[in-house]
Amino acid sequence: MTAILNQMDDQHYSFYIETFQTSSELVDFLMETFIMFKDLIGKNVYPLDWMGMSMVQNRVFLRAINKFAETMNQKFLENMNFEVQLWNNYFHLAVAFITQDSLQLEHFSHAKYNKILNKYGDMRRLIGFAIRDMWYKLGQNKICFIPGMVGPILEMTLIPETELRKATIPIFFDMMLCEYQKTGEFKKFENEIILKLDHEVEGGRGDEQYMQLFQSILMECSSAYPEIAKLVENFVSLVKGLLEKLLDYRAVTNDENKDNRMSCTVNLLNFYKDINREGMYIRYLYKLRDLHLDCDNYTEAAYSLLLHTGLLKWSDEACAPQIMQTEFQSSQTHRQLKEHLYEKIIEYFDKGKMWEEAIALCKELAKQYEMEVFDYELLSQNLIQQAKFYENIMKILRPKPDYFAVGYYGQGIPTFLRNKVFIYRGKEYERREDFQAQLMSQFPNAEKMNTTSPPGEDVKNSPGQYIQCFTVQPVLEEHTRFKNKPVPDQIINFYKSNYVQRFHYSKPVRKGSVDPDNEFASMWIERTSFVTAYKLPGILRWFEVLAMSQATISPLENAIETMSMTNEKILMMVKVSG
Repeated sequence: MTAILNQMDDQHYSFYIETFQTSSELVDFLMETFIMFKDLIGKNVYPLDWMGMSMVQNRVFLRAINKFAETMNQKFLENMNFEVQLWNNYFHLAVAFITQDSLQLEHFSHAKYNKILNKYGDMRRLIGFAIRDMWYKLGQNKICFIPGMVGPILEMTLIPETELRKATIPIFFDMMLCEYQKTGEFKKFENEIILKLDHEVEGGRGDEQYMQLFQSILMECSSAYPEIAKLVENFVSLVKGLLEKLLDYRAVTNDENKDNRMSCTVNLLNFYKDINREGMYIRYLYKLRDLHLDCDNYTEAAYSLLLHTGLLKWSDEACAPQIMQTEFQSSQTHRQLKEHLYEKIIEYFDKGKMWEEAIALCKELAKQYEMEVFDYELLSQNLIQQAKFYENIMKILRPKPDYFAVGYYGQGIPTFLRNKVFIYRGKEYERREDFQAQLMSQFPNAEKMNTTSPPGEDVKNSPGQYIQCFTVQPVLEEHTRFKNKPVPDQIINFYKSNYVQRFHYSKPVRKGSVDPDNEFASMWIERTSFVTAYKLPGILRWFEVLAMSQATISPLENAIETMSMTNEKILMMVKVSG
């Protein structure tokens, strides 16, 4: 077939097209040919190293596709004769042609790249420009291909060839304008491009240059249409923010450092939550949950799944597809899914020794069993489980985790960490030295800072990597329900290192002359306070510091605090030894 097509000149094509007696026969022929071409391109019949034969086939197919496109323009473009499926098949074939592996020249060696370019040219440009021209000829029929063609066109524009990108990205603006003129908005287009962009970037496509071209081209296109300019600006800003987070996420996907993957995953799920894309939000929630389970972070895995339950109601309403998850496909209603999630979350909280949280969920389930579904058998099992958790709180020792402040400075640090401070929650019995060694192993080229003060702009703007790490103390939140009550230490101790959002770091400083009889009289304390974005523990083992402040503590206040802490440590040692 390739040999026959190769022998055909323009006149042969014209004669052959005229042999069809009716339009429907010609449409059937073209549609079947496009499907066959697409199949041959997708399942290459030649071995991968037969590059010459693949290129000959591509050159022949390209000419045939362009000839058949001319026929479509002549016979099937007018509204009376317009064939949606035929044009749809053409666009999908053309995109399959342009995105096939054998034409991605940037993946070849320099010698092979030049050889192909000299002999065959870059066929991606030729078919890409043809797609662009065919699109603009559609006129009022463009709306038939929105949002269906958004994904394929996106795939084409992501090819790393600058001239091709410049020629094809304007198609997006035309799609937006077309939908806007029809409906007053372009929500279908926006939803589709966000969905497909996530898939494409995760698959390895897209880069910084694409993000800049996308922004500049669409803003330039919109300048001639003031009625849509603001909407386009908001859309471009949205896509730019998504692309930045997707590129960060992709950069760490294969990273051995799971912490970075978790950070980028949370950035993405928060982004999708802010723009109300529930399906994508839930997708990344489960990616985060799986990362935590790989690290035995059961508490954080539980908090991650808990976010999914926030989208569900205690009702028999059927679950919408976007809030479902393949893991719980047997759950048909909100109530069933929420109940299954609670059971899994309670299991995780139990493994993470967060029995207070597990009890709260058990109580909520018990209320449903007793007051809504009247399942007393499940209620009985639930109450037995609660009793066990209460017993664990009183009888099982839970070591208090240490908390560490970590600052990442310098332009060599990844953007999602750069020049920011985080508070990390250590694991059981994890010492600062071990935590810091693990931290530095993730950034082998980083320089360890020996100070605890925030660095200057010279360090922040330098090309290197600088990491600061020191222990901070959690500040117990005030719990009014415990006030003036004989609360056992097992209960109080839990709240001293959990549900905390404020942290202190204290450093001694001397003021005035030293009294030889009372050295503490001149020992003042410089205290730095940190406030994190969320309470710890949470969906991560660390959260960014949003606010920092400094205060000076007098020698008397310092002495009182020191005595209190010493008494606490002695009591703890007595309990451990007992």
